Amino acid sequence: MTSLSVEMLAAEAAEPITSAGNAQLGIAVLAGIAVIVLLITRLKMHAFLALTIGSLALGSFAGAAPADTILSFTKGLGSTVAGVGVLIALGAILGKLLADSGGADQVVDTILAKASGRVMPWAMVLIASIIGLPLFFEVGIVLMIPVVLLVAKRGNYSLMRIGIPALAGLSVMHGLIPPHPGPLVAIDALDANLGVTLALGVLVAIPTVIIAGPVFSRYAARWVDIKPPENMIPQRPSEDLDRRPSFGATLATILLPVVLMLLNALVEIVVDDPENGLQKVTMVIGSPLIALLAAVLVGMFTLGRAAGFTKDRIAGTVEKSLAPIAGILLIVGAGGGFKQTLIDAGVGQMILEFSENWSIPALLLGWLIAVAIRLATGSATVATISAAGLVAPLAADMSTSHAALLVLAIGAGSLFFSHVNDAGFWLVKEYFGMDVGQTLKTWSVMETIISVVAMAFIMLLSLLL
Repeated sequence: MTSLSVEMLAAEAAEPITSAGNAQLGIAVLAGIAVIVLLITRLKMHAFLALTIGSLALGSFAGAAPADTILSFTKGLGSTVAGVGVLIALGAILGKLLADSGGADQVVDTILAKASGRVMPWAMVLIASIIGLPLFFEVGIVLMIPVVLLVAKRGNYSLMRIGIPALAGLSVMHGLIPPHPGPLVAIDALDANLGVTLALGVLVAIPTVIIAGPVFSRYAARWVDIKPPENMIPQRPSEDLDRRPSFGATLATILLPVVLMLLNALVEIVVDDPENGLQKVTMVIGSPLIALLAAVLVGMFTLGRAAGFTKDRIAGTVEKSLAPIAGILLIVGAGGGFKQTLIDAGVGQMILEFSENWSIPALLLGWLIAVAIRLATGSATVATISAAGLVAPLAADMSTSHAALLVLAIGAGSLFFSHVNDAGFWLVKEYFGMDVGQTLKTWSVMETIISVVAMAFIMLLSLLL
């Protein structure tokens, strides 16, 4: 166990910052979340500020001293950023290298060259899933939109038949698979095993993305039969490059961190001896930090140098990749502060005590809490962070596999029914040229299918493991 994990466990085991009763704590939680919801939805306040103010409000309603609330918030913010901030930064660098070098285009073009007709929706979901592994959801959408629009136009497809599989692939990766911010924060909060979570996440993601993507797209195309809007078809990226990385090298670079982390999880399960030499090696190379760092360093050569980038251009690409994630890091950090405020106020223990008398399984409870916060705030990341903080005590006595499944249940709940308070809703609406009703019947329904289907498979796995 790392020193960071020890510090986090010690923080969670600390004395509550307030001795308020369960009724007052329950009201404090509802009030704190309500403040966050109102600030985000009504006043359009940035989620970082809303989470910060909501944490202070929570402490005040719970009867904690302001100094204790501030200490809890800053402690949670610092430990969360320390735990996942570097990983988010490395993921952003890898995604930028992938986009700027033309590596993403190479994967897209190679797969599309071998697909046509009825196979095309399946090709789109495969492309989006591969591209979505190292990329943030918004970046993935921007990267995939030119492909979706061009394929729909050239092949004379309904835009929904091509677009829904691509969106499903990106969304499932975003909600269930590390190193995306939501799953990483939940893994950190619940002290789950990243490799096991990744392996089970992939297992859940495959059938989920098939049902919500190619299968649902048949019905979505009937409900909303539209062609790609001409004014939204952008220029393909990377056209100024003289050459691009090869398909094999690009795919290997994208999958490298996934393979290293899965290898670590496999050796840990099979060998199960921390003193074993092989396990010691895989624990290092399969740690998220080293796995992503290795992919970034390899990508500088297999992506950057292969595209003819000079050292200065690679350095510039890395620098440009970090600026857009400042807001994400702040939101994730503030979410960690909110989580720690919940824990130190004794809310987690309250949930634990109540759940002993409930017939609701912990996995379903985590999913329902994430669904409620997602519907209220529109943010999958805020929903994941808040729900993870509330149900963290439930994971203390869980097995490794069930703690991982709780992470996935929260992630699945965070994707439920995207609507008008979600930035992704408006992004999809504008790019695809739909009205609000059409977006609700396609994108919003697709997100709900992902959430429900993923949860069904998670509950099934919980019975088998």
